[in-house]
Amino acid sequence: MPVIIDGTRYYSAAEIAKNLRISRSTFWRWRGLSEENLPVGRRYRGGKMVLFTEEEVEAIRSFANRLEPVQRANRDQMKLFNGTK
Repeated sequence: MPVIIDGTRYYSAAEIAKNLRISRSTFWRWRGLSEENLPVGRRYRGGKMVLFTEEEVEAIRSFANRLEPVQRANRDQMKLFNGTK
């Protein structure tokens, strides 16, 4: 259930994780990735809850639903496993 503060709707990390069907630990791991620039949220009531705006939730959702191409294996790497030079 969103929290409304001064007319702005905020969502908790637990709500976001549940909505995205990911674990809370996955959510916090993603949030900690510095190169991804995901929103860090705002502390609420002394830090017991971290809240995110609707715009921040959308950025997190975009990250969660992104598609990336699969990298082809480098044939030179296979030499390491085959024992060839």
